[in-house]
Amino acid sequence: MGAGALRLLLGVAIAVSVVHYADNFANSDDYPQPDGGPSPSRAAIAVAWVAFTAFAVTGYALLRRGRITAAAVCLALYAGSGLVGLGHYTVDGATDMPWWRQAHIVADIACGTAVLAFAVWLVVRRRLPPDSAFT
Repeated sequence: MGAGALRLLLGVAIAVSVVHYADNFANSDDYPQPDGGPSPSRAAIAVAWVAFTAFAVTGYALLRRGRITAAAVCLALYAGSGLVGLGHYTVDGATDMPWWRQAHIVADIACGTAVLAFAVWLVVRRRLPPDSAFT
């Protein structure tokens, strides 16, 4: 497992994030809004997607160059792209959104979790002795 598995994982994660962030950008008024806290603007949503995706691409490139720790850091930062979706469920009415919106939010959260797990796996695998059964 390595760059090929990450390429597949990031391909899925980025595709899911395009759907989630595009819907969030285009239909931000249809999402439940927090009563007292900040709500991201459309510009913030777009900038966040570009910034997060840059970490994904950078993490992949660093892994291909063998820079494991730096790649893991970038991938962990990219994982935030999906994990931030948990914030939708801190607002009243989030579970009343249509099923297809729920699906892409939950899929984005799952992808973020998988990317974070991959980043952790890279670091743990690197720290194990070469004869470990884990490798």
